[in-house]
Amino acid sequence: MHCPRCGQQQISDQTKFCSRCGFQLGLVAELLENGGFLPQLAELHKGKSPFFSRKNGVIFSILWFIFWVMMMPAFFGIAGADEVAGVSAVFGVFSTMMLMVISFAFLKRAPKAYELAAHQMPTAGHPASLHGNASAGALPPQQAQPVSSYMPPEGSWRAPDTGDLVRPGSVTEGTTKLLKKDQ
Repeated sequence: MHCPRCGQQQISDQTKFCSRCGFQLGLVAELLENGGFLPQLAELHKGKSPFFSRKNGVIFSILWFIFWVMMMPAFFGIAGADEVAGVSAVFGVFSTMMLMVISFAFLKRAPKAYELAAHQMPTAGHPASLHGNASAGALPPQQAQPVSSYMPPEGSWRAPDTGDLVRPGSVTEGTTKLLKKDQ
């Protein structure tokens, strides 16, 4: 196992902290064993979404509006109580606005289906099967070349003189170097 922060290879998968940078590796081994998912998180999200969610609050507000602004005034209008019909419509509009504000301000958003699916355990047993070919992103196998078969490069190969890049400290050093080249 390698440290996800600095890339240092660890001696054992049971190591709790990186030996180079000190990164806590306790959950990294468990993440690797489970293909990038923690089983504890999947258990947290197994239950249904809560009843008092923002979505349910908005749906209730819409049904409340339909009942008090459309149905009740029609019922009171048929019954001949025109003033009560107007009061029920005004009550429906203002109470619906209050319910909508409460829904958006105080109720939590219900997790979406794709968010719940992200916390589920993967069905494939092997994490490499997620990417198709397991060896597609792998390094090539190690190759060895015996020392006896090594041949130096041909031609007038020489190591570059890195001293040519440094400016001489005094005039005599530069002059001495020119005299050496003439010989």
